[in-house]
Amino acid sequence: MIIKRYIVNTMNEAMTRIRYELGRDAVIISQRKIRKPGIKGFFSAKSIEVTAAVENEVNEKKQNTVKGNSDSRNSNELNNMELNSIELNSIEAIKKVVQQENENVNNSRVVQKQNSSVHKVSKQSDNNSENLMSEMMEMKTMISSLSQKREPTITGKPIENQKSDIEKILFDNDVDSENIENIMVKIKNNKTEKPDLEKLKIVLKEMIHITKPKLQGRIVLVGPTGVGKTTTIAKLAGKLALAEGKKVGLITVDTYRIGAVEQLKAYADIMNLPFKVVYNMNDMDKAIESMSECEVVLIDTTGRSSKNKMQIAELRTFVEKADTKNIHLVLSSTTKNRDMKYIIEGYRILNYNSIIVTKLDETATYGSILNILETAKIPLSFVSIGQNVPDDIKELSADSIVSLILGEDTIC
Repeated sequence: MIIKRYIVNTMNEAMTRIRYELGRDAVIISQRKIRKPGIKGFFSAKSIEVTAAVENEVNEKKQNTVKGNSDSRNSNELNNMELNSIELNSIEAIKKVVQQENENVNNSRVVQKQNSSVHKVSKQSDNNSENLMSEMMEMKTMISSLSQKREPTITGKPIENQKSDIEKILFDNDVDSENIENIMVKIKNNKTEKPDLEKLKIVLKEMIHITKPKLQGRIVLVGPTGVGKTTTIAKLAGKLALAEGKKVGLITVDTYRIGAVEQLKAYADIMNLPFKVVYNMNDMDKAIESMSECEVVLIDTTGRSSKNKMQIAELRTFVEKADTKNIHLVLSSTTKNRDMKYIIEGYRILNYNSIIVTKLDETATYGSILNILETAKIPLSFVSIGQNVPDDIKELSADSIVSLILGEDTIC
């Protein structure tokens, strides 16, 4: 048996090529509409894919006739093939059409048939072609309608001209796309008659958790490099020692970063505070013991990559040696959202119980605060809004943070 597939523009063209190449005894197995690959294919002209077959015996008969061979062969009646019309009510139906056609092709039993069968199959194919054309037009209309209702995305973020006003506000202020979706669901579930903007503020306020930590005993600051831990330590020391009159001691474990020890020592000298450098576990015990009379001991740690589990484990031993539950994770508001998630998850092993967000003066949008709190599920204790020691560290209310996130207020 010879089976050939043709891609043509019309059924007449297909019939002409089939009769010329396979003869009049050829049988049409299947035919379907196809389009070019990709999105543009939905709106470009469609072609027809026709599959035809002929028994080898028919070709041999044709050759023997030319040579004058008088032998004749009996032909068996061919079962007329039917193309099942499938209602394309959804995009999933496309897969069913392809699957059904493949099954028909694989399971078909093509045998010899009478000369009149070609005319019957051709007529039936033309009718099915019209049906498929109508169904494909309906599918095109359906897909066009779905594409208008469904909001397209680029790199996980909504396309600008497809978003609602609320989504635009959140998107423009760097709120993560996943958080935007959750917020929109909560707004939709709020059945009150309040404007959407008021509903948004209510939702954001419920998502933002603030804590007022007791600044006493040993306080440890952890976080990656470059987020401002040492400066934040100095600000907290100035706030407690100068503003509140408490006796404060400073300890640093950050002996890896060039200039880190000198920087914190300079702050300690200016504020006349006791200062110790820790190089190993024994030094930690001695440093803590030497500051037993201090009301507050602020401990600065080495910035570590959250992806380096060995370094994080080493840092954990120092934190555990401090024997405190007052552990703050320091994060910069300028860090990318994806990197922020890795940092938050990587540092969970240290059991931090509050978040300090720094460098709010270095960004024009404040959606990162919400992104941090939603990922960490840990309350916010302080924010850093500049380089001035000790003034530029603040405790913000949930209402103030909502105003920042929505762009209604700014740090500077």
